[in-house]
Amino acid sequence: MASTLCALLLLAALAGPICLRLRTSPAFITGRDGRLSTSIALALAWTVILVWLLLAILGYGLTAGGGVQYFSGSDGPLSTLTTVYLPLLGGPYVALIAAKTVVGLRVERGSLAKPAAPPTASGRRPLRELIANDSGRTDLVDLQYVTLSAVTMLYVVLFFLADVGAGLPRLPEGIWALTGAPAGAYLVNKMATRANPVITGASLSGDRLTVEGGGFTPDPAGRPPLVTVDDTPLEARPDPLTGALTATLPPTATPPLTVVVTSRGLRSDPYCYEGPTVPAQPTQAVTRHGRQTSL
Repeated sequence: MASTLCALLLLAALAGPICLRLRTSPAFITGRDGRLSTSIALALAWTVILVWLLLAILGYGLTAGGGVQYFSGSDGPLSTLTTVYLPLLGGPYVALIAAKTVVGLRVERGSLAKPAAPPTASGRRPLRELIANDSGRTDLVDLQYVTLSAVTMLYVVLFFLADVGAGLPRLPEGIWALTGAPAGAYLVNKMATRANPVITGASLSGDRLTVEGGGFTPDPAGRPPLVTVDDTPLEARPDPLTGALTATLPPTATPPLTVVVTSRGLRSDPYCYEGPTVPAQPTQAVTRHGRQTSL
């Protein structure tokens, strides 16, 4: 029981500061577009877990385990390190390196749009970005990659805490497929993703709608992308400086609006523009019969 508590305290000491740091400043696990990166986050999580396992086993061996003899023998506490745990860690890191390479090359060649993520009021990034595409919609491949990896991590942690003295949990050698196969699917998804236009924001000034995002490139004939608002196609004019699209709304169009951009025959995911944000009215204290009430 004491060894389990010590292992839990060590895990909290390792993961706690990292989580607090990422909560306030998540730049370490964000991609080039400013969104949370699924591959970076999972590779970091597996690194923390493996470091925790090794430190916990080292501490147990030097205290309750009896010293150097605890680590000797073919069936020692680290016997499955190279056959099970390094492959578990290798899959996410291969996906991380390969995905960064593939996305970088596609962005440079213009076959993929990676617009910058819109800023948030708190400066924090929503965790949903780990399982969503650039338009904010849930991506099935990312979802299964995160889910299977999280289940495997939980499996490793719980089995280790059940018997810290036994060293690394004796997992089936084929369990690496729970991270390797989803990592491979994640990489293939990055390679196969089409260069659809992506809408990251919209604003309305009078009757002029401005659509921000990426992948708004003209077709081979030089025609600009088409903006569709509530199934009504509108003529769009690209801004040469920002790349945003502007279109004039018909008089009958009022928020909320469903905006879609079609570029080179490819459609973006629908974007719902709810209208301008109304700031909250400050409360005022009014004195009534010697008492203050808030309005």
